[in-house]
Amino acid sequence: MTSTHSQPVPVSVRGDHVDVYTNARGEAVPVPDPYRWLEDPDSDQTRAWVAEQNEVTEAFLAALPARAHYRQRLSALWDYAKPGAPWMRGGRSFRMYNPGLLNQPVLETAPTPTGPWRSLLDPNTLSEDGTVALAGASVSRDGRQLAYATQSGGSDWQRWQVRDIDSGQDSAERLDWSKFSGATWHPDGSGFYYSAYDAPVTGEALTGTNRGQRLMFHRLGTPQAEDQLILARPDQPDWGFEATVTEDARYLVVQVWIGTDPRGLLWVRPLASDGPFTELVSEFRAAYWMVGSDGDTLFVQTDEDAPRGQLLAWNAVTGERRTLIPQGPDTLEAAHVVSGGLLTVTLRDASHRLHLYGREGTLQREIALPTFGTLALNTHPDDPEVYATFTSFLAPTTPYRLTLPGGDLEPLAEPALPFDSSPYEVTQDFATSPDGTRVPLFIVARRGLPRDGTHPTLLYGYGGFNVSLTPAFSVSRLAWLERGGVYVQANLRGGAEYGEEWHLAGTRERKQNVFDDFIACAEHLGAAGWTSPQRLAIQGGSNGGLLVGACLTQRPDLFAAALPDVGVLDMLRYHLFTIGWAWASDYGRSDDPAMFDVLRAYSPLHTLKEGERYPATLITTGDHDDRVVPAHSFKFGAALQRAQGGPAPTLLRIQTRAGHGAGKPTALVIEQAADLYAFLERALGMS
Repeated sequence: MTSTHSQPVPVSVRGDHVDVYTNARGEAVPVPDPYRWLEDPDSDQTRAWVAEQNEVTEAFLAALPARAHYRQRLSALWDYAKPGAPWMRGGRSFRMYNPGLLNQPVLETAPTPTGPWRSLLDPNTLSEDGTVALAGASVSRDGRQLAYATQSGGSDWQRWQVRDIDSGQDSAERLDWSKFSGATWHPDGSGFYYSAYDAPVTGEALTGTNRGQRLMFHRLGTPQAEDQLILARPDQPDWGFEATVTEDARYLVVQVWIGTDPRGLLWVRPLASDGPFTELVSEFRAAYWMVGSDGDTLFVQTDEDAPRGQLLAWNAVTGERRTLIPQGPDTLEAAHVVSGGLLTVTLRDASHRLHLYGREGTLQREIALPTFGTLALNTHPDDPEVYATFTSFLAPTTPYRLTLPGGDLEPLAEPALPFDSSPYEVTQDFATSPDGTRVPLFIVARRGLPRDGTHPTLLYGYGGFNVSLTPAFSVSRLAWLERGGVYVQANLRGGAEYGEEWHLAGTRERKQNVFDDFIACAEHLGAAGWTSPQRLAIQGGSNGGLLVGACLTQRPDLFAAALPDVGVLDMLRYHLFTIGWAWASDYGRSDDPAMFDVLRAYSPLHTLKEGERYPATLITTGDHDDRVVPAHSFKFGAALQRAQGGPAPTLLRIQTRAGHGAGKPTALVIEQAADLYAFLERALGMS
């Protein structure tokens, strides 16, 4: 262990491994990979390295006075009831509910949407440490059976089980090796459709590639080995399948996907048939997904010839199609078939709008939302009551009821948040990227802050995979705000905020646009007087971790601190692990000579410079992350510790029994948030 920086740095052994790639000019390019040994998460050498890294990081964080404050304050802020929006099935109501500080929310049921509620499934009883989480839940149409999936230790792997809703007892069924799958019940309640993979090779559950998904039908009371194969394409091992049964039980509809590419296929066949599917869409040319049906008419949302989205009426028998809701100025994010009409959720400058249409596509009215925010709907095509959740930066997720056709959103519960948000405000501003692109950003801060460039500011971004960052609530950010911090959320190219053109502008050879947008937002915050490089931190997770890694290597002078979480940081080898191959639609691959130069030019692991003064960096990952494997963070952390030429700390915080983030227990979420904010206070010079 050395101590050339402000804290001891573990010594990471460097090997002599070299890979050879081919660039666009056909030349062989050797690329050293000295930390290749860290790709094996279970080796004794890696485990010892992880333990040493965590020991150094814990000693550093334990000495920060703000850590204890944040743990105490976050526990207090988190301790309020969090009811989810109800949904209806078989004459029963269901919701997720956390009374305060439970590690996992509880699935509850009631005879009506207003209660009285009883516990149906409490994931907190499934493990002592709260690391077994509910990953999926589907209720049979008669409301008698629950198919539910659990995930353990943050892994994406799911185990499906079946619970009798009246008795609360589980059957003997255990369906393993499912991933990226929901459960769709047969209308008669005899079983459900789900997707699964072959069992991984021993020792490769966390790192082996996931290919060859199959669509299966499980009949209740039978072992998984007897499940019926509905769809598989061994000739197309990268294809995945998502099944839906129309509400009138006429059709089985399958959406075929390839990784994270939004383009897909749409296949349909009569539910009673075992024959071939009719391929309504047989080429990967645009995104298509069924949002409802009316007899033989399927309502299909698509961006075909409409990059901001449109809604079609598509006859499953004749193939005839017509436009119901054409593309508008805002991005169509979701459409729902409701009693007598259609509801659409659209994006305008990264915030949601809600509109009601007739079944023939005639606009009836806009339904007011409380403020900038994010809306999610639970609907049924025959029920005039719609249930929703709404959230914003200063408004906790709240359940609402909407009675159609003329009603307004009315809250079903008012979360008793122990925080006064009135001294704070949310504003929206726009930065200008180097190519002239207008980039939105939301700024959350105390009212009336002087624009003197002194405020500690946390800038958050993602910028990829057609994902929109809309205003959302975070308890931990409240603690940051009341300590004098400013929070900023940037809406970068690569997302879906302005439709598919916005997404594509941040992909493959255009990926640098995303980093340019983020850097432009950082510079705009300085020019507008919010902050300065000495008081600015950046944060992002997964693809957002790549964003942070790329920006801290490209502009280390612009930031005082960086928080890359579960990041994709080795762009030359990401596609070789678990589901990494699926991200090539956004990234391209290093075995494509045309993309090798592009990837190497921004890959955070490969663009570090020896002796550069990098910002204070706290890298976070989970040792069970089987989506973005921890080797990304391990290798980048080791390389950054070696390259760091300045006094700022470079630390890794590696959570055991944790994965990519989904299902993380409340206690671990609070601990990590406290560590991150305490680290930022020191790095940004907050008193």
